[in-house]
Amino acid sequence: MLAYILNLVILLCINATLAITLNFIMGYAGIFSLAHGVFFGAGAYTAAYFAMHVSASLFFVIPTVMIITGALSLALALPALRVRGEYFVAASLGLQVIGVTIFSEWKSVTGGIGGVIGIPPATVLGHAISDPVQFLALTVLCLLVVTLITWGLVRSSFGRSLQAIRDSESAAQAYGKNIALIKTLSVVVSCSLSGIAGALYAFYLGFINVESFMLDTSVLILAMVIIGGTGTVFGPLVGAILLMLLPSLFSYMSFLPQTEIGAIQQMVYGAAMVLLMLFRPGGIVGKSSRRK
Repeated sequence: MLAYILNLVILLCINATLAITLNFIMGYAGIFSLAHGVFFGAGAYTAAYFAMHVSASLFFVIPTVMIITGALSLALALPALRVRGEYFVAASLGLQVIGVTIFSEWKSVTGGIGGVIGIPPATVLGHAISDPVQFLALTVLCLLVVTLITWGLVRSSFGRSLQAIRDSESAAQAYGKNIALIKTLSVVVSCSLSGIAGALYAFYLGFINVESFMLDTSVLILAMVIIGGTGTVFGPLVGAILLMLLPSLFSYMSFLPQTEIGAIQQMVYGAAMVLLMLFRPGGIVGKSSRRK
């Protein structure tokens, strides 16, 4: 039972980290992306490749992952500069499809459908973090660091500029804001931090394949942000807790057909999002109604 709880909490922390990084561009910059799973995967594959061929030290892996995912995020930032709203959502969906295809076909790096096996445990100062309790402490620490970084950025002049662009690009531009630069930096920060969650995921499982980074993953992260509350500090965390605990609760309901748990869970996610949009569009933590 303890092993199950540890596993659940570790995965919850990883998903909460992803939700917080997505909320940074969704809630504060108004950039709705369906490609966050790609950067999660890029971080995981980069960490796995680096750990297996260079070093498993977190002091080397994490900076490398952030640089790679930050550089790849320009593929998302460039459409963000040209289109907005539903057009950008469509562009991000296309990027998600391209990313999954690359993960499936670049067999020399990603292992294709079979994935990457034998990923060594992460090390800190030569100590391998293989114990689940120690790894939980590591994921909690990373979650706190990512939360503090995003919170600090939101409270800074950069964050206020982001919110100004979210509310009105025309007004922000009239005030002399460099919209292209601010948008690009926000996407780079969000995606590079999401790569940390990917690295933790790869080290924790010791095995990764493309199935963990499909469109379903991007939609799940998006749902965590929307249900918890966009543009809030704790909303993504609340959303992650709810959506990670629900499958566990369903599995204990003996009257439900176990083969249909996945479908039931998707229906509950969809119903929750519809009800929230109707009665509490700001999410659980956010305001109950949008400003007019």
